[in-house]
Amino acid sequence: MPPPPKQSRPDAKPSRPDRKEAPTKSSGVSFSVAFPASVEEIMGRTGTRGEAIQVRCKVLDGRDKNKIIRRNVRGPIQKGDILMLRETEIEARALNKAGRGMN
Repeated sequence: MPPPPKQSRPDAKPSRPDRKEAPTKSSGVSFSVAFPASVEEIMGRTGTRGEAIQVRCKVLDGRDKNKIIRRNVRGPIQKGDILMLRETEIEARALNKAGRGMN
């Protein structure tokens, strides 16, 4: 007894063996979870070339709400700006005012 013929769905596109189908893109953007923090004070520049700015910011939402932490930020920043922090547990090391070799 021969196998029954395969039935195609009426809404299915006809397949072309010489052409691969392009992967479908999902319509939507996925963001990671982040918590807002307000810049309270600009402490100074850091990094080997001074490319980062160390700021004190107050976490506005999440588990560490109202906690003031020190963070390093790249790019233009000023007091009152809102940072979106992916994590609020880790704090940047304090800037040492003594300079190199002075412990």
